[in-house]
Amino acid sequence: MKWILLIIAGLLEVFWAIGLKYSEGFTKLLPSFFTVIGMIASFYFLSLALRDLPLGTAYAIWTGIGAVGTVVMGIILFKEPADFMRLICIGVILIGIIGLKIATVE
Repeated sequence: MKWILLIIAGLLEVFWAIGLKYSEGFTKLLPSFFTVIGMIASFYFLSLALRDLPLGTAYAIWTGIGAVGTVVMGIILFKEPADFMRLICIGVILIGIIGLKIATVE
């Protein structure tokens, strides 16, 4: 369950990061509202996961999911470049996330 909570927290991080773009510096009310709700929910689920997971592992995986997801969504939604080097870097982050999961003693 703790890993599911952490994945939800990471996905919500992607949600609010994308929301930041749509809120245009918190000048648009509805996207700003959903961004703040996403932030609160993301931190809430992260805090639940931290009950049972080591801080360093959980935080690194949370930010890793957020980073990878935000880059991928930026490519899809905003036509950001998907060049070879960016994709390699995303892969390295994914390897780090998987490595931390495997290395975590439960």
